[in-house]
Amino acid sequence: MKMTFLEAIKTGMDHEMKKNENVYILGEDVGPFGGCFGVTAGLFDKYGDKRVRDTPISEGAIVGCAVGSAATGLRPIAELMFGDFVTVAMDMIVNQAAKMRYMFGGKINLPLVIRMPIGAGVQASAQHSQSIEAWFTHVPGLKVVYPSTPEDALGLMMSSIEDDNPVIFFEHKLLYGMSTEVGDDIKPIPLGVAKVQREGTDVTVIATGKMVHNAIEASEKLAKEGISVEVIDPRTLYPLDKNTIFSSIEKTHKVLVITEEHKRGGYGGEISAMISEECFDDLDAPVVRVGALNVPMPYAPTLENVVIPNTQDIINGIKRMF
Repeated sequence: MKMTFLEAIKTGMDHEMKKNENVYILGEDVGPFGGCFGVTAGLFDKYGDKRVRDTPISEGAIVGCAVGSAATGLRPIAELMFGDFVTVAMDMIVNQAAKMRYMFGGKINLPLVIRMPIGAGVQASAQHSQSIEAWFTHVPGLKVVYPSTPEDALGLMMSSIEDDNPVIFFEHKLLYGMSTEVGDDIKPIPLGVAKVQREGTDVTVIATGKMVHNAIEASEKLAKEGISVEVIDPRTLYPLDKNTIFSSIEKTHKVLVITEEHKRGGYGGEISAMISEECFDDLDAPVVRVGALNVPMPYAPTLENVVIPNTQDIINGIKRMF
């Protein structure tokens, strides 16, 4: 069946809400309005105001309530209107949610999902366009999920809700309208399993979020020039599927890492360092990183397009290795 990325996320939440009455959604305008991007549309009518709860305009309150309710047996899905606003709730996530199970000696679970729309390309300017995944992959105790297709968004959402640990679930805003075929057999996709989106033999491209589609586009163009590109989507940034990445590098011996986040201090640098430390003998060239320029995201479309990495940047990076 055909399904958009947005519909896939909603379907995953709906499936888990049907199955478990302890699953509920909270956030700004998630109720009758259906969420800022329409992801929760229709769920309020189906489940009522106790399980689809509108909150005050306070990310600290949203996440704080989610953490507390998760610690006492519920399975909250907290929606933040824009991922950028998570800065207001960092104490609740980093100092509380991520550490509670460890500090309580494993005596509690914290089954919590925090959904965050991220990424640029919609002219939302500097405070509504960031890619902030590196902040959370740095924190022990959090799982970090970043799907790139409707099928993966559906299956990973189900697994995230069923997990007994706090999960940060990133959704790139430009992917919401993307539509693809999704199998009728709806089932969870395990966290920590990467996907080879395109097979190749000459170079491995590791891409996240929307950049997966740029990488596939680049691979199709380079195929016409005789360069075979393998595209790997980690799908979950933590836990990270090293085995799939390392197996690809053993075959291709060249690697490019592409993420939309700012290149400086980004998670792409962590992946690059891991490969250099653990796969050095398999490399025929230094790992190439591609990311956004280290500036706040501009509002003007012409400037925004300069800052965000694109397909040609991937092609240029790959050709540097040959």
